[in-house]
Amino acid sequence: MEAVIYYITVALYLWASVMSFSRQAHMFQLNSYSAATHIKWNLKNPYHTVSNIFAAAFCVIAVFTDVILEPPATVATVLYVSFALAFLLFALSNVHKGKDKTPLVYTARVKRLMFTFEVLAIAFAALSLYLYLNGKAQFSYGVLFAGYALLPEILLLANLINSPAEWSVKRYYLNDALKILRSCPELTVVGITGSYGKTSMKYFLSTILKQKYNVLVPPKNYNTPMGIVKTVRSELRGYHEIFVCEMGAKKVGEIKELCDIVSPKHGIITSIGPQHLESFKSIDNIVKTKFELSENLCGGKLFLNIDNEYIREKKPEGAVTYGQSEDADYRGTDISVSREGTEFTVIYPDGSAHRFKTVLIGSHNVTNLCGAIAMAKELGVDDDGIESGIMKITPVPHRLELSERGNLTVIDDAYNSNPNGCRAALETLGYFDEYKILVTPGMVELGEKEEELNREFGTEVAAVCDFVILVGEKQTRPILAGLHDAAYPDDKIYVADSLSDAMNKVYSIETDRRKCVLLENDLPDNY
Repeated sequence: MEAVIYYITVALYLWASVMSFSRQAHMFQLNSYSAATHIKWNLKNPYHTVSNIFAAAFCVIAVFTDVILEPPATVATVLYVSFALAFLLFALSNVHKGKDKTPLVYTARVKRLMFTFEVLAIAFAALSLYLYLNGKAQFSYGVLFAGYALLPEILLLANLINSPAEWSVKRYYLNDALKILRSCPELTVVGITGSYGKTSMKYFLSTILKQKYNVLVPPKNYNTPMGIVKTVRSELRGYHEIFVCEMGAKKVGEIKELCDIVSPKHGIITSIGPQHLESFKSIDNIVKTKFELSENLCGGKLFLNIDNEYIREKKPEGAVTYGQSEDADYRGTDISVSREGTEFTVIYPDGSAHRFKTVLIGSHNVTNLCGAIAMAKELGVDDDGIESGIMKITPVPHRLELSERGNLTVIDDAYNSNPNGCRAALETLGYFDEYKILVTPGMVELGEKEEELNREFGTEVAAVCDFVILVGEKQTRPILAGLHDAAYPDDKIYVADSLSDAMNKVYSIETDRRKCVLLENDLPDNY
């Protein structure tokens, strides 16, 4: 009977390790496979590893009872059964409940990681079996509990063990992409970077350029080295004339790394601000990183949003500027915004004025459109092509995307959030006459300024919104403090547990006016 209980416990341990891997690997993937980020995540979210903490306690109990107490057979059997039940609970605690916003993708890397992880987990089971067969029953259980308690660390160890192989795989794919790019010598690459606005610029510019050229655009948010490599390997063809390449970064040197891959001829810097401060550490590092694009262009021109204070201070000689500032080379002016869209005039460097209309809502879009127009002119698109392209531009998904849902107007700005983006979203909400409702979990990845900037956001929200729904009590405390700073009424604030809870509240609000809800940010599963 004792042996049966033991082998059942081993099986439950292995099941629990597989379930733990799925949970930890999901977060590890969302944390960009960064060991340092993942460790910080585990420290900030201890409830995700509570079963591992209990396993450590059970390890001590198992060893203590063997070394000190030497319990009689009946007591030992009860202990063994409780140990088996503990592993059953550990496994069940890792069974995912609900639907992930971004589920774990079982890529080849994740499968390799899982193999190494399970080999290490099985090593604990093998050691436990050795001890059990040599009469050290409680010690054998202690090893199983120790193995489970260390599973988060085993995941990182497995990643370290796999790192040489992952480097080789990455190098192979990179060299293959470089070979493909070299086979397209006539391809013009346009690099786009910025703290925010780069994805919108990518879509705006590519839509205009498609009026004249065959354009390759990376899908979704493929703006990392491997995302760009995947795009080149799977989608770049000989007939493509222009590659509009979005470039993201979270650390100094990452824009240069992307430039080394695609060799951009022209570049656009859309904005610079306190985005990803947690990893960049300072705004100076962000400025330095974004201007790596300027330093690595291959003979073309740099286009800059001159409205941005950080870009203005760093502007190099010869750069083409755009924006709504008086001294912009391509200047947006005479802007008219309604719920049907935006009309605006662009003054070209030669002084000529050109009127455009777009379904996009918000004056902030005019700045990006000026940049897209400037680049399109540089690449030879005529005025008719530019006008046609702008009329075909549709909202980028989850970036101030407008939709009507019965008696509810929804402004979906859930992709991500930053101080400038929040202000633009509030400005857009202000154009509507409806009963204005904000749903937000706040802004993240702002480092030491996160609390301060969210509090400022709260005061700005108070001036625009009729009702505020905060998603997540802990995360939104600074916004709540900002609302209180502005003397916003408590009966117009609701703190929701989840987005579904928030939307239920939206529908339950009673008002004689039509409701308009702004969905500002939607945090991924690792928050």
